[in-house]
Amino acid sequence: MEEFGKKTYAEGGDKEILHSKAIKAGKRIYYLDVKRNLKDDLFLAITESKKVQVKDGEEPVFEFEKHKIFLYKEDFDKFMGGMEEMIGYIKDRLAER
Repeated sequence: MEEFGKKTYAEGGDKEILHSKAIKAGKRIYYLDVKRNLKDDLFLAITESKKVQVKDGEEPVFEFEKHKIFLYKEDFDKFMGGMEEMIGYIKDRLAER
């Protein structure tokens, strides 16, 4: 995976983006956005964007399919613990091959 870009927005409504990082990984781009809600709480929005081919008549049309996860501060430790466990499991299995 390579870092694709960074952007930061200031000011703006319910889901203000304070900091953003895009990571290009093959046909996918992962966006990590730190946002602020109306209650002034910060959270992490993770978006996977994947280019997909859709048939529309005779010519192929490309669209972006997006999936989002919102991760709140009270869940960071449990989420990271789970991610580390799963990544470790995968790496261990790959090392056994």
